[in-house]
Amino acid sequence: MQQARNVTAHGPNMGRRELLAGAAGVAGVVAGASLLGLTPAQAVPVGDGVVKFPLPGPGSARILVTGDAGTGSSTQLAVANAAREFHAREPFSMAVGLGDNIYDSGPSDEQDPQFAAKFENPNAGLDFPWAMVLGNHDTSSVFPGDGSWLARGNFEVAYHASSPRWWMPSRYYSLRIDPAVEFFVLDLTPLAAIIPPVLDPQFSVDGPYMNAQRAWLDGALAASTAKWKIVCTHHPYLSNGGHGNAGSYDGLPAPFSGVAVKAFFEQHVLGRVNFILSGHDHSLQVLEPTTATKGTRQIVSGAAAKTSGSGGSGSSGSGGRNRTKALYESQDKLGFMVLDLTPSAANLRVVTVDPATGRGTQVFDQQLG
Repeated sequence: MQQARNVTAHGPNMGRRELLAGAAGVAGVVAGASLLGLTPAQAVPVGDGVVKFPLPGPGSARILVTGDAGTGSSTQLAVANAAREFHAREPFSMAVGLGDNIYDSGPSDEQDPQFAAKFENPNAGLDFPWAMVLGNHDTSSVFPGDGSWLARGNFEVAYHASSPRWWMPSRYYSLRIDPAVEFFVLDLTPLAAIIPPVLDPQFSVDGPYMNAQRAWLDGALAASTAKWKIVCTHHPYLSNGGHGNAGSYDGLPAPFSGVAVKAFFEQHVLGRVNFILSGHDHSLQVLEPTTATKGTRQIVSGAAAKTSGSGGSGSSGSGGRNRTKALYESQDKLGFMVLDLTPSAANLRVVTVDPATGRGTQVFDQQLG
């Protein structure tokens, strides 16, 4: 078994035994136990015979940033092909998958063949860890994307045990891949569910699950000494795409407009991390920090299989108002992003993809810090 390095919820350079034991001495999840509300101290154990691709070591890391991919469609395959071509020239260290991993409604269990059809097979040859985020389409109940069967996300956590690529040891977790780089992967789906979790109240906005996640994140950010602190979510704080900004998602009234998501970002994230990486809108956006973000930069990469198709005009979900200044923005191009991180610099590239040929074109390249 290769060692899973630098899982910072447990301290750097910890192997599988320490990963499973956790800070509180928890021995992991026994067979058949509920995965509900897992914390990083209760990570899902890796199955026998499964060897995870190793996390990047110290020095530098090249991150494939992609989201809203899990369709199994020709467009997903085109983007994956462009990523493979990029990887052949400039190898990736790992990927971040920003949610909506299994369209349209999420998996039915941890052995659902959709994992192969919509993740493993399209990403063949992209053999490195994929840090995965839960999205609203991963936790659907009544209709696709309602995000209202929140326990359904546990199937994606359980899949961590059987895939060398798929990295989701808990519904929320952190990865410190280098002394200078730490990712904080969050699960904000309970705060954006279209149908409130009345039958599963532990997922309510102020229920035990979200309160535990808030406390964990506050502590993890306070303890982190990484230069690059990066939060990964499915739902963005800011977006010029059709879903719009948190607090005004899709032009819906509160509480369905993401007001709880907005409050979470403002109380626990903004000004404490360098970047927020999100999907949800099927677009590519490199947004400028605002007074509200307190220096944190929002990046949206959700065009790995679908596009918003608005020709780059964008929207805030409120008739085009409240748009955020962008260094780069496209609403009608498939693509992905490449984040190069060293102890002293963060550089971001945007690659758009021709759906007919699967060829990528680099359209943006800038050092962001």
